[in-house]
Amino acid sequence: MMIHDITKRTGAHTKRMRVGRGEGSGKGGTSGRGHKGAKSRAGWTSRPGYMGGSTPLARRFPKRGFSNHDFREHFHVVNVSALEKHFDAGAHVDIDALVKVGLVRDAALPLKVLGDGALSKKFTIVAAKFTATARTKIESAGGTASIPTAPAAG
Repeated sequence: MMIHDITKRTGAHTKRMRVGRGEGSGKGGTSGRGHKGAKSRAGWTSRPGYMGGSTPLARRFPKRGFSNHDFREHFHVVNVSALEKHFDAGAHVDIDALVKVGLVRDAALPLKVLGDGALSKKFTIVAAKFTATARTKIESAGGTASIPTAPAAG
């Protein structure tokens, strides 16, 4: 055993410094917080990105370019392997059935079926989107993959 093996082990767990326990401890008096001001008092926090009243770095630079972030479509995603595991053969699988089983949280977003895993059971699946591999796996197992029709606006 070498000395660096011992110090590595003991240095891993240094004891917490107890502040405000008298001048003899080395951390008495102001407890390492300096003198007065908001930072010395309890409950003070700084907002992330706040730079003391000066213009923040994020606002100093010009904004350029375009982002598709606002136009992104969000989906609940589920793999065919999860359908194989949670449903019996011949089942009708849609967003409501997946909510009931617990594979998706709610029916607020449209459903997208992904093709990860094997599928041997026959299902009737209704989803907003299917990947190409998911569609081929569903149809090769004898099932159907369909997209729901939107009700006519009236």
